[in-house]
Amino acid sequence: MQPKPAQLVAGAFFAMIVIGTVVLALPVSRPAGDGGADLVTAVFTATSATCLTGLIVVDTATYWSHFGQFVIMALIQLGGLGIITLSTLASWIIAGRIGVKSRLNTAAEGRGGVHLGDVKTLLVATLSFTMFIEAVIGFLLVWRFHYGYGYDWPAAIWEGVFHSISAFNNAGFSLRSDSLVPYAGDVGMLAPISAAIVVGGLGYPVLLELSLRVRRRTQNIKHLPQLSLTARFTLIGTVVLLVVGFVGFAVMEWNGALAGQSTPVKILSAAFQSVTTRTAGFNTVDFGQMHPTSLLLTDVLMIIGGGSGGTAGGMKITTIAVLVAVLVAEIRSDESVFVSGRRIQNRVVRQAMAVTTMALVLVGAAIAALMLIAPYIPTSQLAFEAISALATVGLSTGITSILPTSAKLIITLLMYAGRIGPITMVAALAARQQSRLYSFPVERPLIG
Repeated sequence: MQPKPAQLVAGAFFAMIVIGTVVLALPVSRPAGDGGADLVTAVFTATSATCLTGLIVVDTATYWSHFGQFVIMALIQLGGLGIITLSTLASWIIAGRIGVKSRLNTAAEGRGGVHLGDVKTLLVATLSFTMFIEAVIGFLLVWRFHYGYGYDWPAAIWEGVFHSISAFNNAGFSLRSDSLVPYAGDVGMLAPISAAIVVGGLGYPVLLELSLRVRRRTQNIKHLPQLSLTARFTLIGTVVLLVVGFVGFAVMEWNGALAGQSTPVKILSAAFQSVTTRTAGFNTVDFGQMHPTSLLLTDVLMIIGGGSGGTAGGMKITTIAVLVAVLVAEIRSDESVFVSGRRIQNRVVRQAMAVTTMALVLVGAAIAALMLIAPYIPTSQLAFEAISALATVGLSTGITSILPTSAKLIITLLMYAGRIGPITMVAALAARQQSRLYSFPVERPLIG
């Protein structure tokens, strides 16, 4: 029996986690004389790196050797490439965009759009784009580490490459014990990292669509097809969430967690946290010092996440946008869901509802379990930790390392489920093509 795409995704990430765990548990992954890492630490770290989360139970800068840090970086890179290629490939296969039949239909109908035609082209394009962005960001960071902070070239290259890969893949791992707090006022450091986070979080389908539009404009093609709903939702949603996050953090923490900073640094910190909160997990301020209202805002931003087919986590902007469109349609009493002159299929609506329901049930059950295991930790912090894990963001109020072993294992499962869950669920739902030759009587239950 041939494995289904959903099983391949889950199996591929599980295999990477197992291999990463074994390697991180070796003595060579720790500083000389410290022995190998314990199993829970190795499993947690490998899962966090592979699933692009960034939560840690030990200090990445001091607990792991350079070899161990390289393994973490490699897991981040493989996890990022895997999530981009597998999720994009699954979504395009589901949409009928890959294959001979699709190309024949496209030619016959004269439709425009994004069509790569074969898997090899997709993989090469994804790898090339990833390497290009990481190289550009890495160059800027290496330059800053060397000339701005006096690192010698080998150290600057190591720091720049590691943080470039971690940023573009929205992983949030840092070689600093306090993440990016030392660079809170450094635009030259935070701007490239922010750019990498945003680009990686938009999703490859959106980036490819935008690049094709730019190429056609350079070829003086005046009549361009409309942006797809995926691109429209993702771009508009990203801007809205960035503005909401920036204003929210600035207003609520101006005299709180940002109190010790100058006005320009406060503005930069609020902007950076708005960028990194939804997907990446870096921080320039201590989230443990933030007001509960700020943590609640962060919870919302984390659970929404970024674009589909990219390295971002969360339920994805497109999922939330479809639900908002359903709400608007219901308020207007429309029979179907219309956005920008296009109709959203009922199947897509059901998929969005299914993914949202799955995420809410999973995070609710996890929070309840954490409350039973660690009742001495405030519920708001446990909820923050669980949402950060499921949304594969990686932010923490500082409780990750003090959680009991059973709680750490729950967080580990959440990271894995959060990374592969939405993809596998949507793939499984969309791949089912069972048509009934009969129907049932209609009944309308009372709602509300």
